[in-house]
Amino acid sequence: MSTYTRIKGTKDIFGEEVKYWEYIENTAKKLFKIYGYKEIRTPLIEKTELFSRGIGQETDIVQKEMYTFDDKKGRSLTLRPEGTASVARAYIENSLITFGSPQKLFYIGPMYRYEKPQAGRYREFYQIGAEIFGTDHPLADAELITFIYDFFNKLKLNNFKIKINSIGTFKSRGKYKEVLKTYYQPLLPNLCEDCQRRFNTNIMRLLDCKIDVEAAKNAPSILDYLDEESHEHFNNLQKYLKGYNVPYQVDPKIVRGLDYYTKTAFEVEHSDLGEQAVIAGGGRYDDLVEQLEGPKTPGVGFAIGIERVIEALKRENVEVESESKIDVYIAFQGEKGEMAAVTLTKELRKKGINTFLNISKRNLSGQFKHANRLNAKYVVVLGDEEISRDIVTIKNMKSGEQTQIERNWVAEIIVEKLREE
Repeated sequence: MSTYTRIKGTKDIFGEEVKYWEYIENTAKKLFKIYGYKEIRTPLIEKTELFSRGIGQETDIVQKEMYTFDDKKGRSLTLRPEGTASVARAYIENSLITFGSPQKLFYIGPMYRYEKPQAGRYREFYQIGAEIFGTDHPLADAELITFIYDFFNKLKLNNFKIKINSIGTFKSRGKYKEVLKTYYQPLLPNLCEDCQRRFNTNIMRLLDCKIDVEAAKNAPSILDYLDEESHEHFNNLQKYLKGYNVPYQVDPKIVRGLDYYTKTAFEVEHSDLGEQAVIAGGGRYDDLVEQLEGPKTPGVGFAIGIERVIEALKRENVEVESESKIDVYIAFQGEKGEMAAVTLTKELRKKGINTFLNISKRNLSGQFKHANRLNAKYVVVLGDEEISRDIVTIKNMKSGEQTQIERNWVAEIIVEKLREE
């Protein structure tokens, strides 16, 4: 075995696995177009300060999970652990506010976190994300949650549920944090190591701990401590979700792991995925752009974990067909057949037909076996007999039916056959 192996926590994507990625990404892009979102692509690498300031210095991501290093000039750089901070930076740096508000943006790409690799959790993982900048209207929150609902339905997923919460504003959370500390203080000696650390740095994260679940059950609800503005925002969000016919549950334990969230927070869980049940999450971040030295700009967004969605599709046995199917496999024999095959391949590809030309030194039998492995729909044969008579043989690989037609009519016949399917 070669000493050159992939890094732990990463994976190679090939073969039948690719069809799931195509299916998810293409479905997302089509739906984003319908919803009026524009794609944005940001660098994989950013200044470390962007994340420590944007995500929060005391978060697990910044404290323990970022891939950070110094470049040759001693500048601290980090592989992006999430997408929102980078998009917010791009929004500020490129003055996207001048293009009008709101700005509705989406992205698809890899993120990096140094976590313990396990099922549904990788060190390089891919997200589909969306951000809306420039409006604090709860309709924006509702639109993003509705997008997620529509997206998972288009993927034919069933076993998911949407959970929503409001975590108020930075200012209004002060009193709630005091109440929460009072509740957890006598329980502290029995809490896990992470919860003991978070008690003084990020008390609200104790609510979504996967170890001390029992301790959180009787914790006071943040919904009882919301300021009037946050309360009204949350009520309106629920009203709009009902208007969109999006089913949801209110869960006061949803707090998310990033410090920039305000008011709305939400997650989507899939019941078949165990501990890694969260397949999407997001919320509002009305202060993030200003924290990154931009103009005061409200925002809201989400991220969907592609690897976990793929696992959900597999658990539900959703049939996914490859979008890179081979319509026609061109098989040939002899030098004349070879040149005729090149000409025909060019002609078929011009008509948009997915065409695979044999480019190996296989005999005719080997070419048919290869076409079968590739799941080609049709095989077009150009052998000595066909060349001498100016015809081709077309074989339907599913039915086994073979027909011979004039060479000049191949493209038209193939197009017609594919149209009839």
